[in-house]
Parts: sequence; structure tokens; C-alpha cells
Amino acid sequence: MTKVGYFPHNNSLFVLRHRGILERTLPDVEWVDLRDLAPGERPDPAEGLPTVHADHLFDGGYDFIGTGFTPPVTAQGHGLDVVYAAISGPRVENGRLVVKADSDIKDLSDLAGRRVGIAHGSWQTTLVLFALERVGLTWKDIVPVDTGVHASRQFLDGDIDAWVGAYPGLGAVEAQVAIRDLVATDGLFSHRSLWFTRRDFAEERTDELAAILAALQESDAWIRRNPREAAEIFVADARERGNPDTDPDAWEHALRTRPFGLHPVSDEFVAEQQHAANLLHGGGLLPTRPDVSRAVSAKANALVPPVPEDA
Repeated sequence: MTKVGYFPHNNSLFVLRHRGILERTLPDVEWVDLRDLAPGERPDPAEGLPTVHADHLFDGGYDFIGTGFTPPVTAQGHGLDVVYAAISGPRVENGRLVVKADSDIKDLSDLAGRRVGIAHGSWQTTLVLFALERVGLTWKDIVPVDTGVHASRQFLDGDIDAWVGAYPGLGAVEAQVAIRDLVATDGLFSHRSLWFTRRDFAEERTDELAAILAALQESDAWIRRNPREAAEIFVADARERGNPDTDPDAWEHALRTRPFGLHPVSDEFVAEQQHAANLLHGGGLLPTRPDVSRAVSAKANALVPPVPEDA
């Protein structure tokens, strides 16, 4: 039995879950919806990072998962032996740090002492750290607020002063109020999707890992060719769950502006991820400083199939 964890925020795995591609090579695959797992205690954003995504890799919850930038580094910082399976291309159009157009926050240095809304533990934590570093500020200089991913109402109501918004939710805010970018993701960091697993799975269950990576590559090519049909998968789930992101046009826009296709781990990525790890540890968010290079496996890297030329 191969267990694959998924949720909508890793678009590739979420679509794969609903298309039956992986089942052709792994008929006994078990899909584990991360949203249905009992949440662990989330630490104060000023003091630590949640390890919930990686925890379940080691307690039998699942064997493989895809997230954003921060969770695998967090896992390493807590002593968990994770291995990167693949990375996406840069997702610099996906989101950014914004304020309302009439805010008295004019640049990044004005964030000192202000409430910044993030889905703590996600890529958004890393984005804020990179942005603060640019102007000589640290995590301790702001008031981080763990808003989760559906924070548009908190931003609109003024409960937070700045917000790391992402599409499609960011699009809904742009339709209601004028906003201003404090910093774009482009030029700040690559904001890639990441897929990772345990070392034993990466090194000893290579047939299963290869099947997952091949299925993801095939499914991602389908998303690029069929963004509207893929968008409807997310809309149907949001409606069923009572989430606000039910606009198919917004989802199609979000999918069209994201890169699809898996790539092997690169030296450039490792250097950037190590920089993020250093900032997370330096900000007091991780108990140890991870060595990102230890999470790279040549055996796993060799299993990533090439992106189809016609995709």
C-alpha cells in the first residue's frame, strides 16, 4: 500500500487525486486528504513553526506529499529525515505581500510593529522573512498573525495591516478594494512547489516513487492543456467544503499563471532553500539549523522524468 497525502494547495497532487492516472500503475494507492487529519498544536507564529505536514510522513499517515517552500525545511529543523523528490518551476505570479492602497505603510521598513497576516508554516512565512531581510528587519520586528489561507475578510476588515495574498483568494480582494504591492514574489524568491518523502521511501521503494513522479508529470501536462477543466475540480471541492474560492474564472487564472511540470532538485534551489533555512533558524522559528543538502538524494533525483516536449 502506497499512501499519498494531498490537499488543494498543492495543485498538482490535488488534480492527480481526481484523475485516476496514478491508479494505472499503483492500483492499491491510498489517498490521504491532509485536511481530514487531526491538526497538531500550532505554535505562536512569533515563536515557532508547525511540523504537521511532515509529522504524518513518520507516523504512518502517508508516504509522499507536496507542499510549498517551508514545510520540508521545518521538518529538517526538527530532526526529521526527509528527502526532496522533485521541484516545480518558479511560481512568482502566485502571490505577493500587499497592503490597502490607502495604507500608511509605504514600504517594507514600515512593517516594524505592524500585524502581518500569513498562513504560518507555508511559503508565506519564507516570503515575509526574505522581504524583511531586504530592509534589515527580522521576524521579531513584526507582529505575525496566523490567518490561515482564507484571510481575505481579515484583510478587508482591517484586522491585519499587511497580508501575503495568493490566487485565487487575492483576486477576490482585488475586485473589492484597491491594493498596493509592498513586494512582489518575482525577484524575491522562487516560491516553488516541492514534493518530498522519507529517506526509506526514496531509497528503498523506488518503483513506487517513480510511478508517482511519472503520474504527476503526465497530470501536470494535462493541466497545462486543460486549465478550465482543472479549475472545475477545485471549484467543486470548494463548494462542497463551504470555502469562499468558488469562482471558476479565478481558479483558471490561478492555474494558467503557475508553472506545471516536475524538475530534479538543482544546486540553485538548494542554495535558496538553505538561505531560507538560515533565516528561519535565525528568527527563532526552528530549533536547529537544517543542512538542506542532506535532503537531496541522487537516487530520487534520477527518477524525475523529463517534462514532455509538447506540454
